[in-house]
Amino acid sequence: MKFNISKKELSKHISIAQKAISSRSAMQILEGLLLVAENNTLTIIGTDTDLTIITSASAIVEEEGKIVVNSRLFGDIIRKLDDSDIKIRIEKHNMNIICNKSEFNITCQSPDEYPMVTNFEEKNSFKISSEELKEAIRKTSFAVSQEDTRKMFTGVYMDCTKGINFVALDGFRMSLVKLNKETKESKSIIPATSLNELSKILEDSQVDVKVGENKILFEFDNTKLYSNLFGGEYFSYKDLIRDNHTTKVKVDRGLFQISLERASLLAKEERANLIKLEIKKNSLVISSNTEIGNVTEEIPCQTEGDELTIAFNSKYLLDGIKIIEDKDVVLNFTDSVNPCIINTDSYTYLVLPVRLAK
Repeated sequence: MKFNISKKELSKHISIAQKAISSRSAMQILEGLLLVAENNTLTIIGTDTDLTIITSASAIVEEEGKIVVNSRLFGDIIRKLDDSDIKIRIEKHNMNIICNKSEFNITCQSPDEYPMVTNFEEKNSFKISSEELKEAIRKTSFAVSQEDTRKMFTGVYMDCTKGINFVALDGFRMSLVKLNKETKESKSIIPATSLNELSKILEDSQVDVKVGENKILFEFDNTKLYSNLFGGEYFSYKDLIRDNHTTKVKVDRGLFQISLERASLLAKEERANLIKLEIKKNSLVISSNTEIGNVTEEIPCQTEGDELTIAFNSKYLLDGIKIIEDKDVVLNFTDSVNPCIINTDSYTYLVLPVRLAK
């Protein structure tokens, strides 16, 4: 196996494939990248069996072949080389790397036991811009559960029923992005970890999304990302969204965010991160009262409906406010024990209140 390739191209595609390599793999072969050289193309594959990334770069291939090389060592070596052409030669299980006056020899592994993606049967497909997809990931993946005991809720639900809904919830809040796209019906739960790695490597391009029974494929430029899907029925999230609000508050988002952040300085010293909102006529009072002190902030707003006192975990409320980019936000309330719902054109954020002791 012999090929020549530019350092810039090789380094870029190693970094892409490395996103699928786990730092805690129990199998030595999964610490490696599979290199396949053929037809003047170098294909680099990384996998942890749940996530697989296949990415290709142009190369001058003199002898075709395949080999597995330690991901961390190979990546570190290539990144430290001069920005020039690199010659790589493999004989038996030895890799020889030459770039200008630098030369490395490292031991590799046989590719025979490297796991490959098989049995992908497509049941739905659609195209989406990388910008739309990254935005959907950014606005949902933060709201998934962090508890592995609730595996399903560590994923983002992609509901292709009427348009495409990306949904994340963790029992305390829900984040929902709606995209108006025509597609076949399918429902998939995608691990948030896979989507976060996808977001890191997406460039400005169209993405082909192909949904299978147990896997999903995202294909763009010269890269394919396969992820396993979680099984099971997702929570009936649409039942959480109601329109019978009795109180509405329109407030400047930036002013609301900075006031929440100041109040949370004391709130986060307590386990519940508790802050209280008092909604009065055209006034919103934010307060926190803890053992080490208290804080009160009053900001102007536009209100409709009943006055209300309600409490939240400051982190969950702030997470949603930070994601929104609109100048103003509208907070919709029913009472002190039902969720606050924040809506924009294509985004909905719902956060459950904390019951106040009477």
